[in-house]
Amino acid sequence: MTNKEIRDLSTEELISKIDEYKEELFNLRFSQATGNLEKPSRINELRKLVARMKTIIRERELNIKGGN
Repeated sequence: MTNKEIRDLSTEELISKIDEYKEELFNLRFSQATGNLEKPSRINELRKLVARMKTIIRERELNIKGGN
């Protein structure tokens, strides 16, 4: 998912996507602990995606509070 695609989503959609990705992260970490994780790079990918989404939500909050 690109930054443009993320920015096109509403804040509510972003929050629901973050919850969805966090649940997937939990399941991947569980798989990693048991030793049957097929794609370890997916963990880093999801972590960065969640961080990007949170950053965009925060930018929106600051723009609303700042009056821009």
